[in-house]
Amino acid sequence: MPRLSEVIAALENLWPAERAESWDAVGTVVGDPDQEVSRVLFAVDPVREIVDEAVKLGADLLVTHHPLYLRGTTTVAASTFKGRVVHTLIKNDIALHVAHTNADTADPGVSDALAGALDLRVVRPLVPDPTDPEGRRGLGRVCELDHPVTLRDFAARAAERLPATAQGIRVAGDAEAVLRTVAVSGGSGDSLFDQVRAAGVDAFLTADLRHHPAGEFMAAGTHSPLALLDAAHWATEWPWCELAAAQLDEISDRYGWDLRVHVSTTVTDPWTAHAASTTTKTPGAPN
Repeated sequence: MPRLSEVIAALENLWPAERAESWDAVGTVVGDPDQEVSRVLFAVDPVREIVDEAVKLGADLLVTHHPLYLRGTTTVAASTFKGRVVHTLIKNDIALHVAHTNADTADPGVSDALAGALDLRVVRPLVPDPTDPEGRRGLGRVCELDHPVTLRDFAARAAERLPATAQGIRVAGDAEAVLRTVAVSGGSGDSLFDQVRAAGVDAFLTADLRHHPAGEFMAAGTHSPLALLDAAHWATEWPWCELAAAQLDEISDRYGWDLRVHVSTTVTDPWTAHAASTTTKTPGAPN
């Protein structure tokens, strides 16, 4: 069995920490470099449900996309929920490693996995990484559909292919508009509206779209894409877990590590229910 330091070195080769944004908190959070690793669990969020799952599974390493302490902390007391996560990990000899924005821009990365889940062909990054001479790394992806589909049908595809959440898929645009090109970005994406406009795509699928930016984007006219599709944050990033697990499986086979690699299917999206609005014909009336 490999030591943790060997597995982490392989993960750092996939997602180098120096490629993370300056505000990010990536890398190994807890773990003894000399401990042996036989079982690995991938998940989006380092929350208690996932840590309990890692304990039950007998995992030696938990790899998550989201950081545990993004803004730092002055305590890991077990009386706090994040502190309890740390205590549980250490007590059960489970290491925690985070790949966040360094996985977003990787080749392949979070948005490649999202595009793959939606049967889109990746053409190029939406925001290319200027340090990549091959032009393959970067944030988001500009994609093509195998054949044109309506916005209605593409939204239905997204709802079917992405993990089920209470939110589902919110749509802005003409349901019968025909899509040939789509930009995607896993996680929060309304900071990329300028790049989406410049890409000239027909639609943009991302998460966490806010009222004012989305409304202004749609009102901008012909320079906007035909549509916006807003999925749950967790759902747009979960496909990366399967991609990352497959990458580690390949590394394990190459080095003869015989790792057992798992992907959590536990839904850690914070929203748990959805109540559809009642249609009213009275303009401006509150529901």
